[in-house]
Amino acid sequence: MLRGIYDWTMRMAASARAPWALAGVSFAESSFFPIPPDIMLIPMVLSQPRKAWWYATIATIASVLGGLLGYAIGYYLYDAIGAPILKFYGREHALDGFETFVQEYGVAAVIIKGMTPIPYKVVTIAAGVGKMDILAFVGASIVARAMRFYLVAGLLYFFGEPIRSFIEGRLALVTTAFLVLLIGGFVAVRYIF
Repeated sequence: MLRGIYDWTMRMAASARAPWALAGVSFAESSFFPIPPDIMLIPMVLSQPRKAWWYATIATIASVLGGLLGYAIGYYLYDAIGAPILKFYGREHALDGFETFVQEYGVAAVIIKGMTPIPYKVVTIAAGVGKMDILAFVGASIVARAMRFYLVAGLLYFFGEPIRSFIEGRLALVTTAFLVLLIGGFVAVRYIF
């Protein structure tokens, strides 16, 4: 099943409807779909680098809107839909520490989790279950998803094809390094200013 979804996503990345498919995959990935939008974003940016920022914008907006669906699933439909989704991804215990994490770190919790390789749907559903403030959730989602997709688009825009295999093989490493720099920046700002 996953291989079929992956193959479909790769075919769509090369089609004229690719921006719509990117939006659809970005939306669905934030609440239930297993394939991250990066696998469409990467070949799309490589084929048309001048549209890199536009593609990152599409992925960001659609992902945040899909995140609202994930939030609603967690808030209103956790037992019927949310729990089975988390179980499918092996994250049925994702809520155990998330509420405490959100209470302790607030918006930063969603930004941090939204930037990591943890499936974003887990974050959105958990935020809904934890009844996180919706405006804080949306703001954090915009920051987290924009940082992720603009990072990928920017690396591809500036470094082109050689970076493709590096990103595809080490997306978790690239994201983690960027996250360390981001958190270091927050810590520096907090203690310096």
